[in-house]
Amino acid sequence: MYTEDDLRQAVASGAISAQAADALRESVKLTRDAPATDEEHFRLINSFNDIFVTIAAVLLLVAMAGIGQAFTPNLDGPPPFSGLLIAGAAWGMAEYFTRIRRMALPSIVLLLAFVGGVFEMLLGTIVMSLGGDNFDGNQVLAGSLIAGAALATAGAAWIHWRRFMVPITVAAGAGALTVTAIALIVTIIGPNNIDSPEPIFIPLVFIAGLCVFAFAMRWDTSDRERQTRRSDVAFWLHLLAAPMIAHPLFHWLGVTGGNNIGLGAAMGVLVVYVALGMIALAIDRRALLVSALAYVLAALTFLFDRFGAVELNVALTALVIGSALLTLSAFWTPIRRAIVQPLPEGLQARLPHAATA
Repeated sequence: MYTEDDLRQAVASGAISAQAADALRESVKLTRDAPATDEEHFRLINSFNDIFVTIAAVLLLVAMAGIGQAFTPNLDGPPPFSGLLIAGAAWGMAEYFTRIRRMALPSIVLLLAFVGGVFEMLLGTIVMSLGGDNFDGNQVLAGSLIAGAALATAGAAWIHWRRFMVPITVAAGAGALTVTAIALIVTIIGPNNIDSPEPIFIPLVFIAGLCVFAFAMRWDTSDRERQTRRSDVAFWLHLLAAPMIAHPLFHWLGVTGGNNIGLGAAMGVLVVYVALGMIALAIDRRALLVSALAYVLAALTFLFDRFGAVELNVALTALVIGSALLTLSAFWTPIRRAIVQPLPEGLQARLPHAATA
């Protein structure tokens, strides 16, 4: 199986011409009756060897975590030596499995391990420097240091990106910058002035999600044909932004407060999900639909239970949602074409290409 990335590398190396690659893409598009953009490709597994290497890498990383833990067995917080060893091992393995072998799944796991290891190392160092996890007298200082650790983690992700160019790295860096911004804002407000974290964190997460979404759209609009690594970067950014947008919306509707969400909230969930579906179709990304799926399942289960289908509420919910998603998947291209064509031409020019009738 050859991926879009393989085609790009074949053209760059001179193995095939750009015209031949375009002809192959056109042939695949005609065979599948859908443009390449609607397929939303991303590399995860090339062969079973990816899984094999990933299992071995995870075992080694777990070993590094255990060895690092032995250096600070009594520390009440993240062990900094574990983070250091994890980050170092992840970078070392990436030098071969990512930079030379270009293996997809191991590259993703190693990147996440590297970023997580760096943050754990920095956070553990902060805990040690402040004398354990007792931050009562140093909350402002602790918040500032945590923001600094997240910012340094974003810098480490940028260095990793410059070295290995793994698409998920940009999303990891964006997540670290999000933590930095939220930590700084909370520090400025003052932890002692916050009675309940939800009124502060939920809006901040939502705003951050919109910022990440806008950043993802910048990558998407720079590759409307989705034939370069920029499309892969946008995919992971959308995957990061989707839950940050969906969770606050459904939290404000009362869905996350418990099972008894009320009829109005349940109807509101369905309306919001339809709106998110329209946006997902327009931008040709399915992440918003997937992130909001759990909330819709809860709302439909409540509605079926409210109208008497107590014994079958779960089955009916699965039937309705499963049928709707399968229908949407089967007719994604014509439905998307119907959504995009009425939009202003200026907006259409910034969205991924929609198939012509």
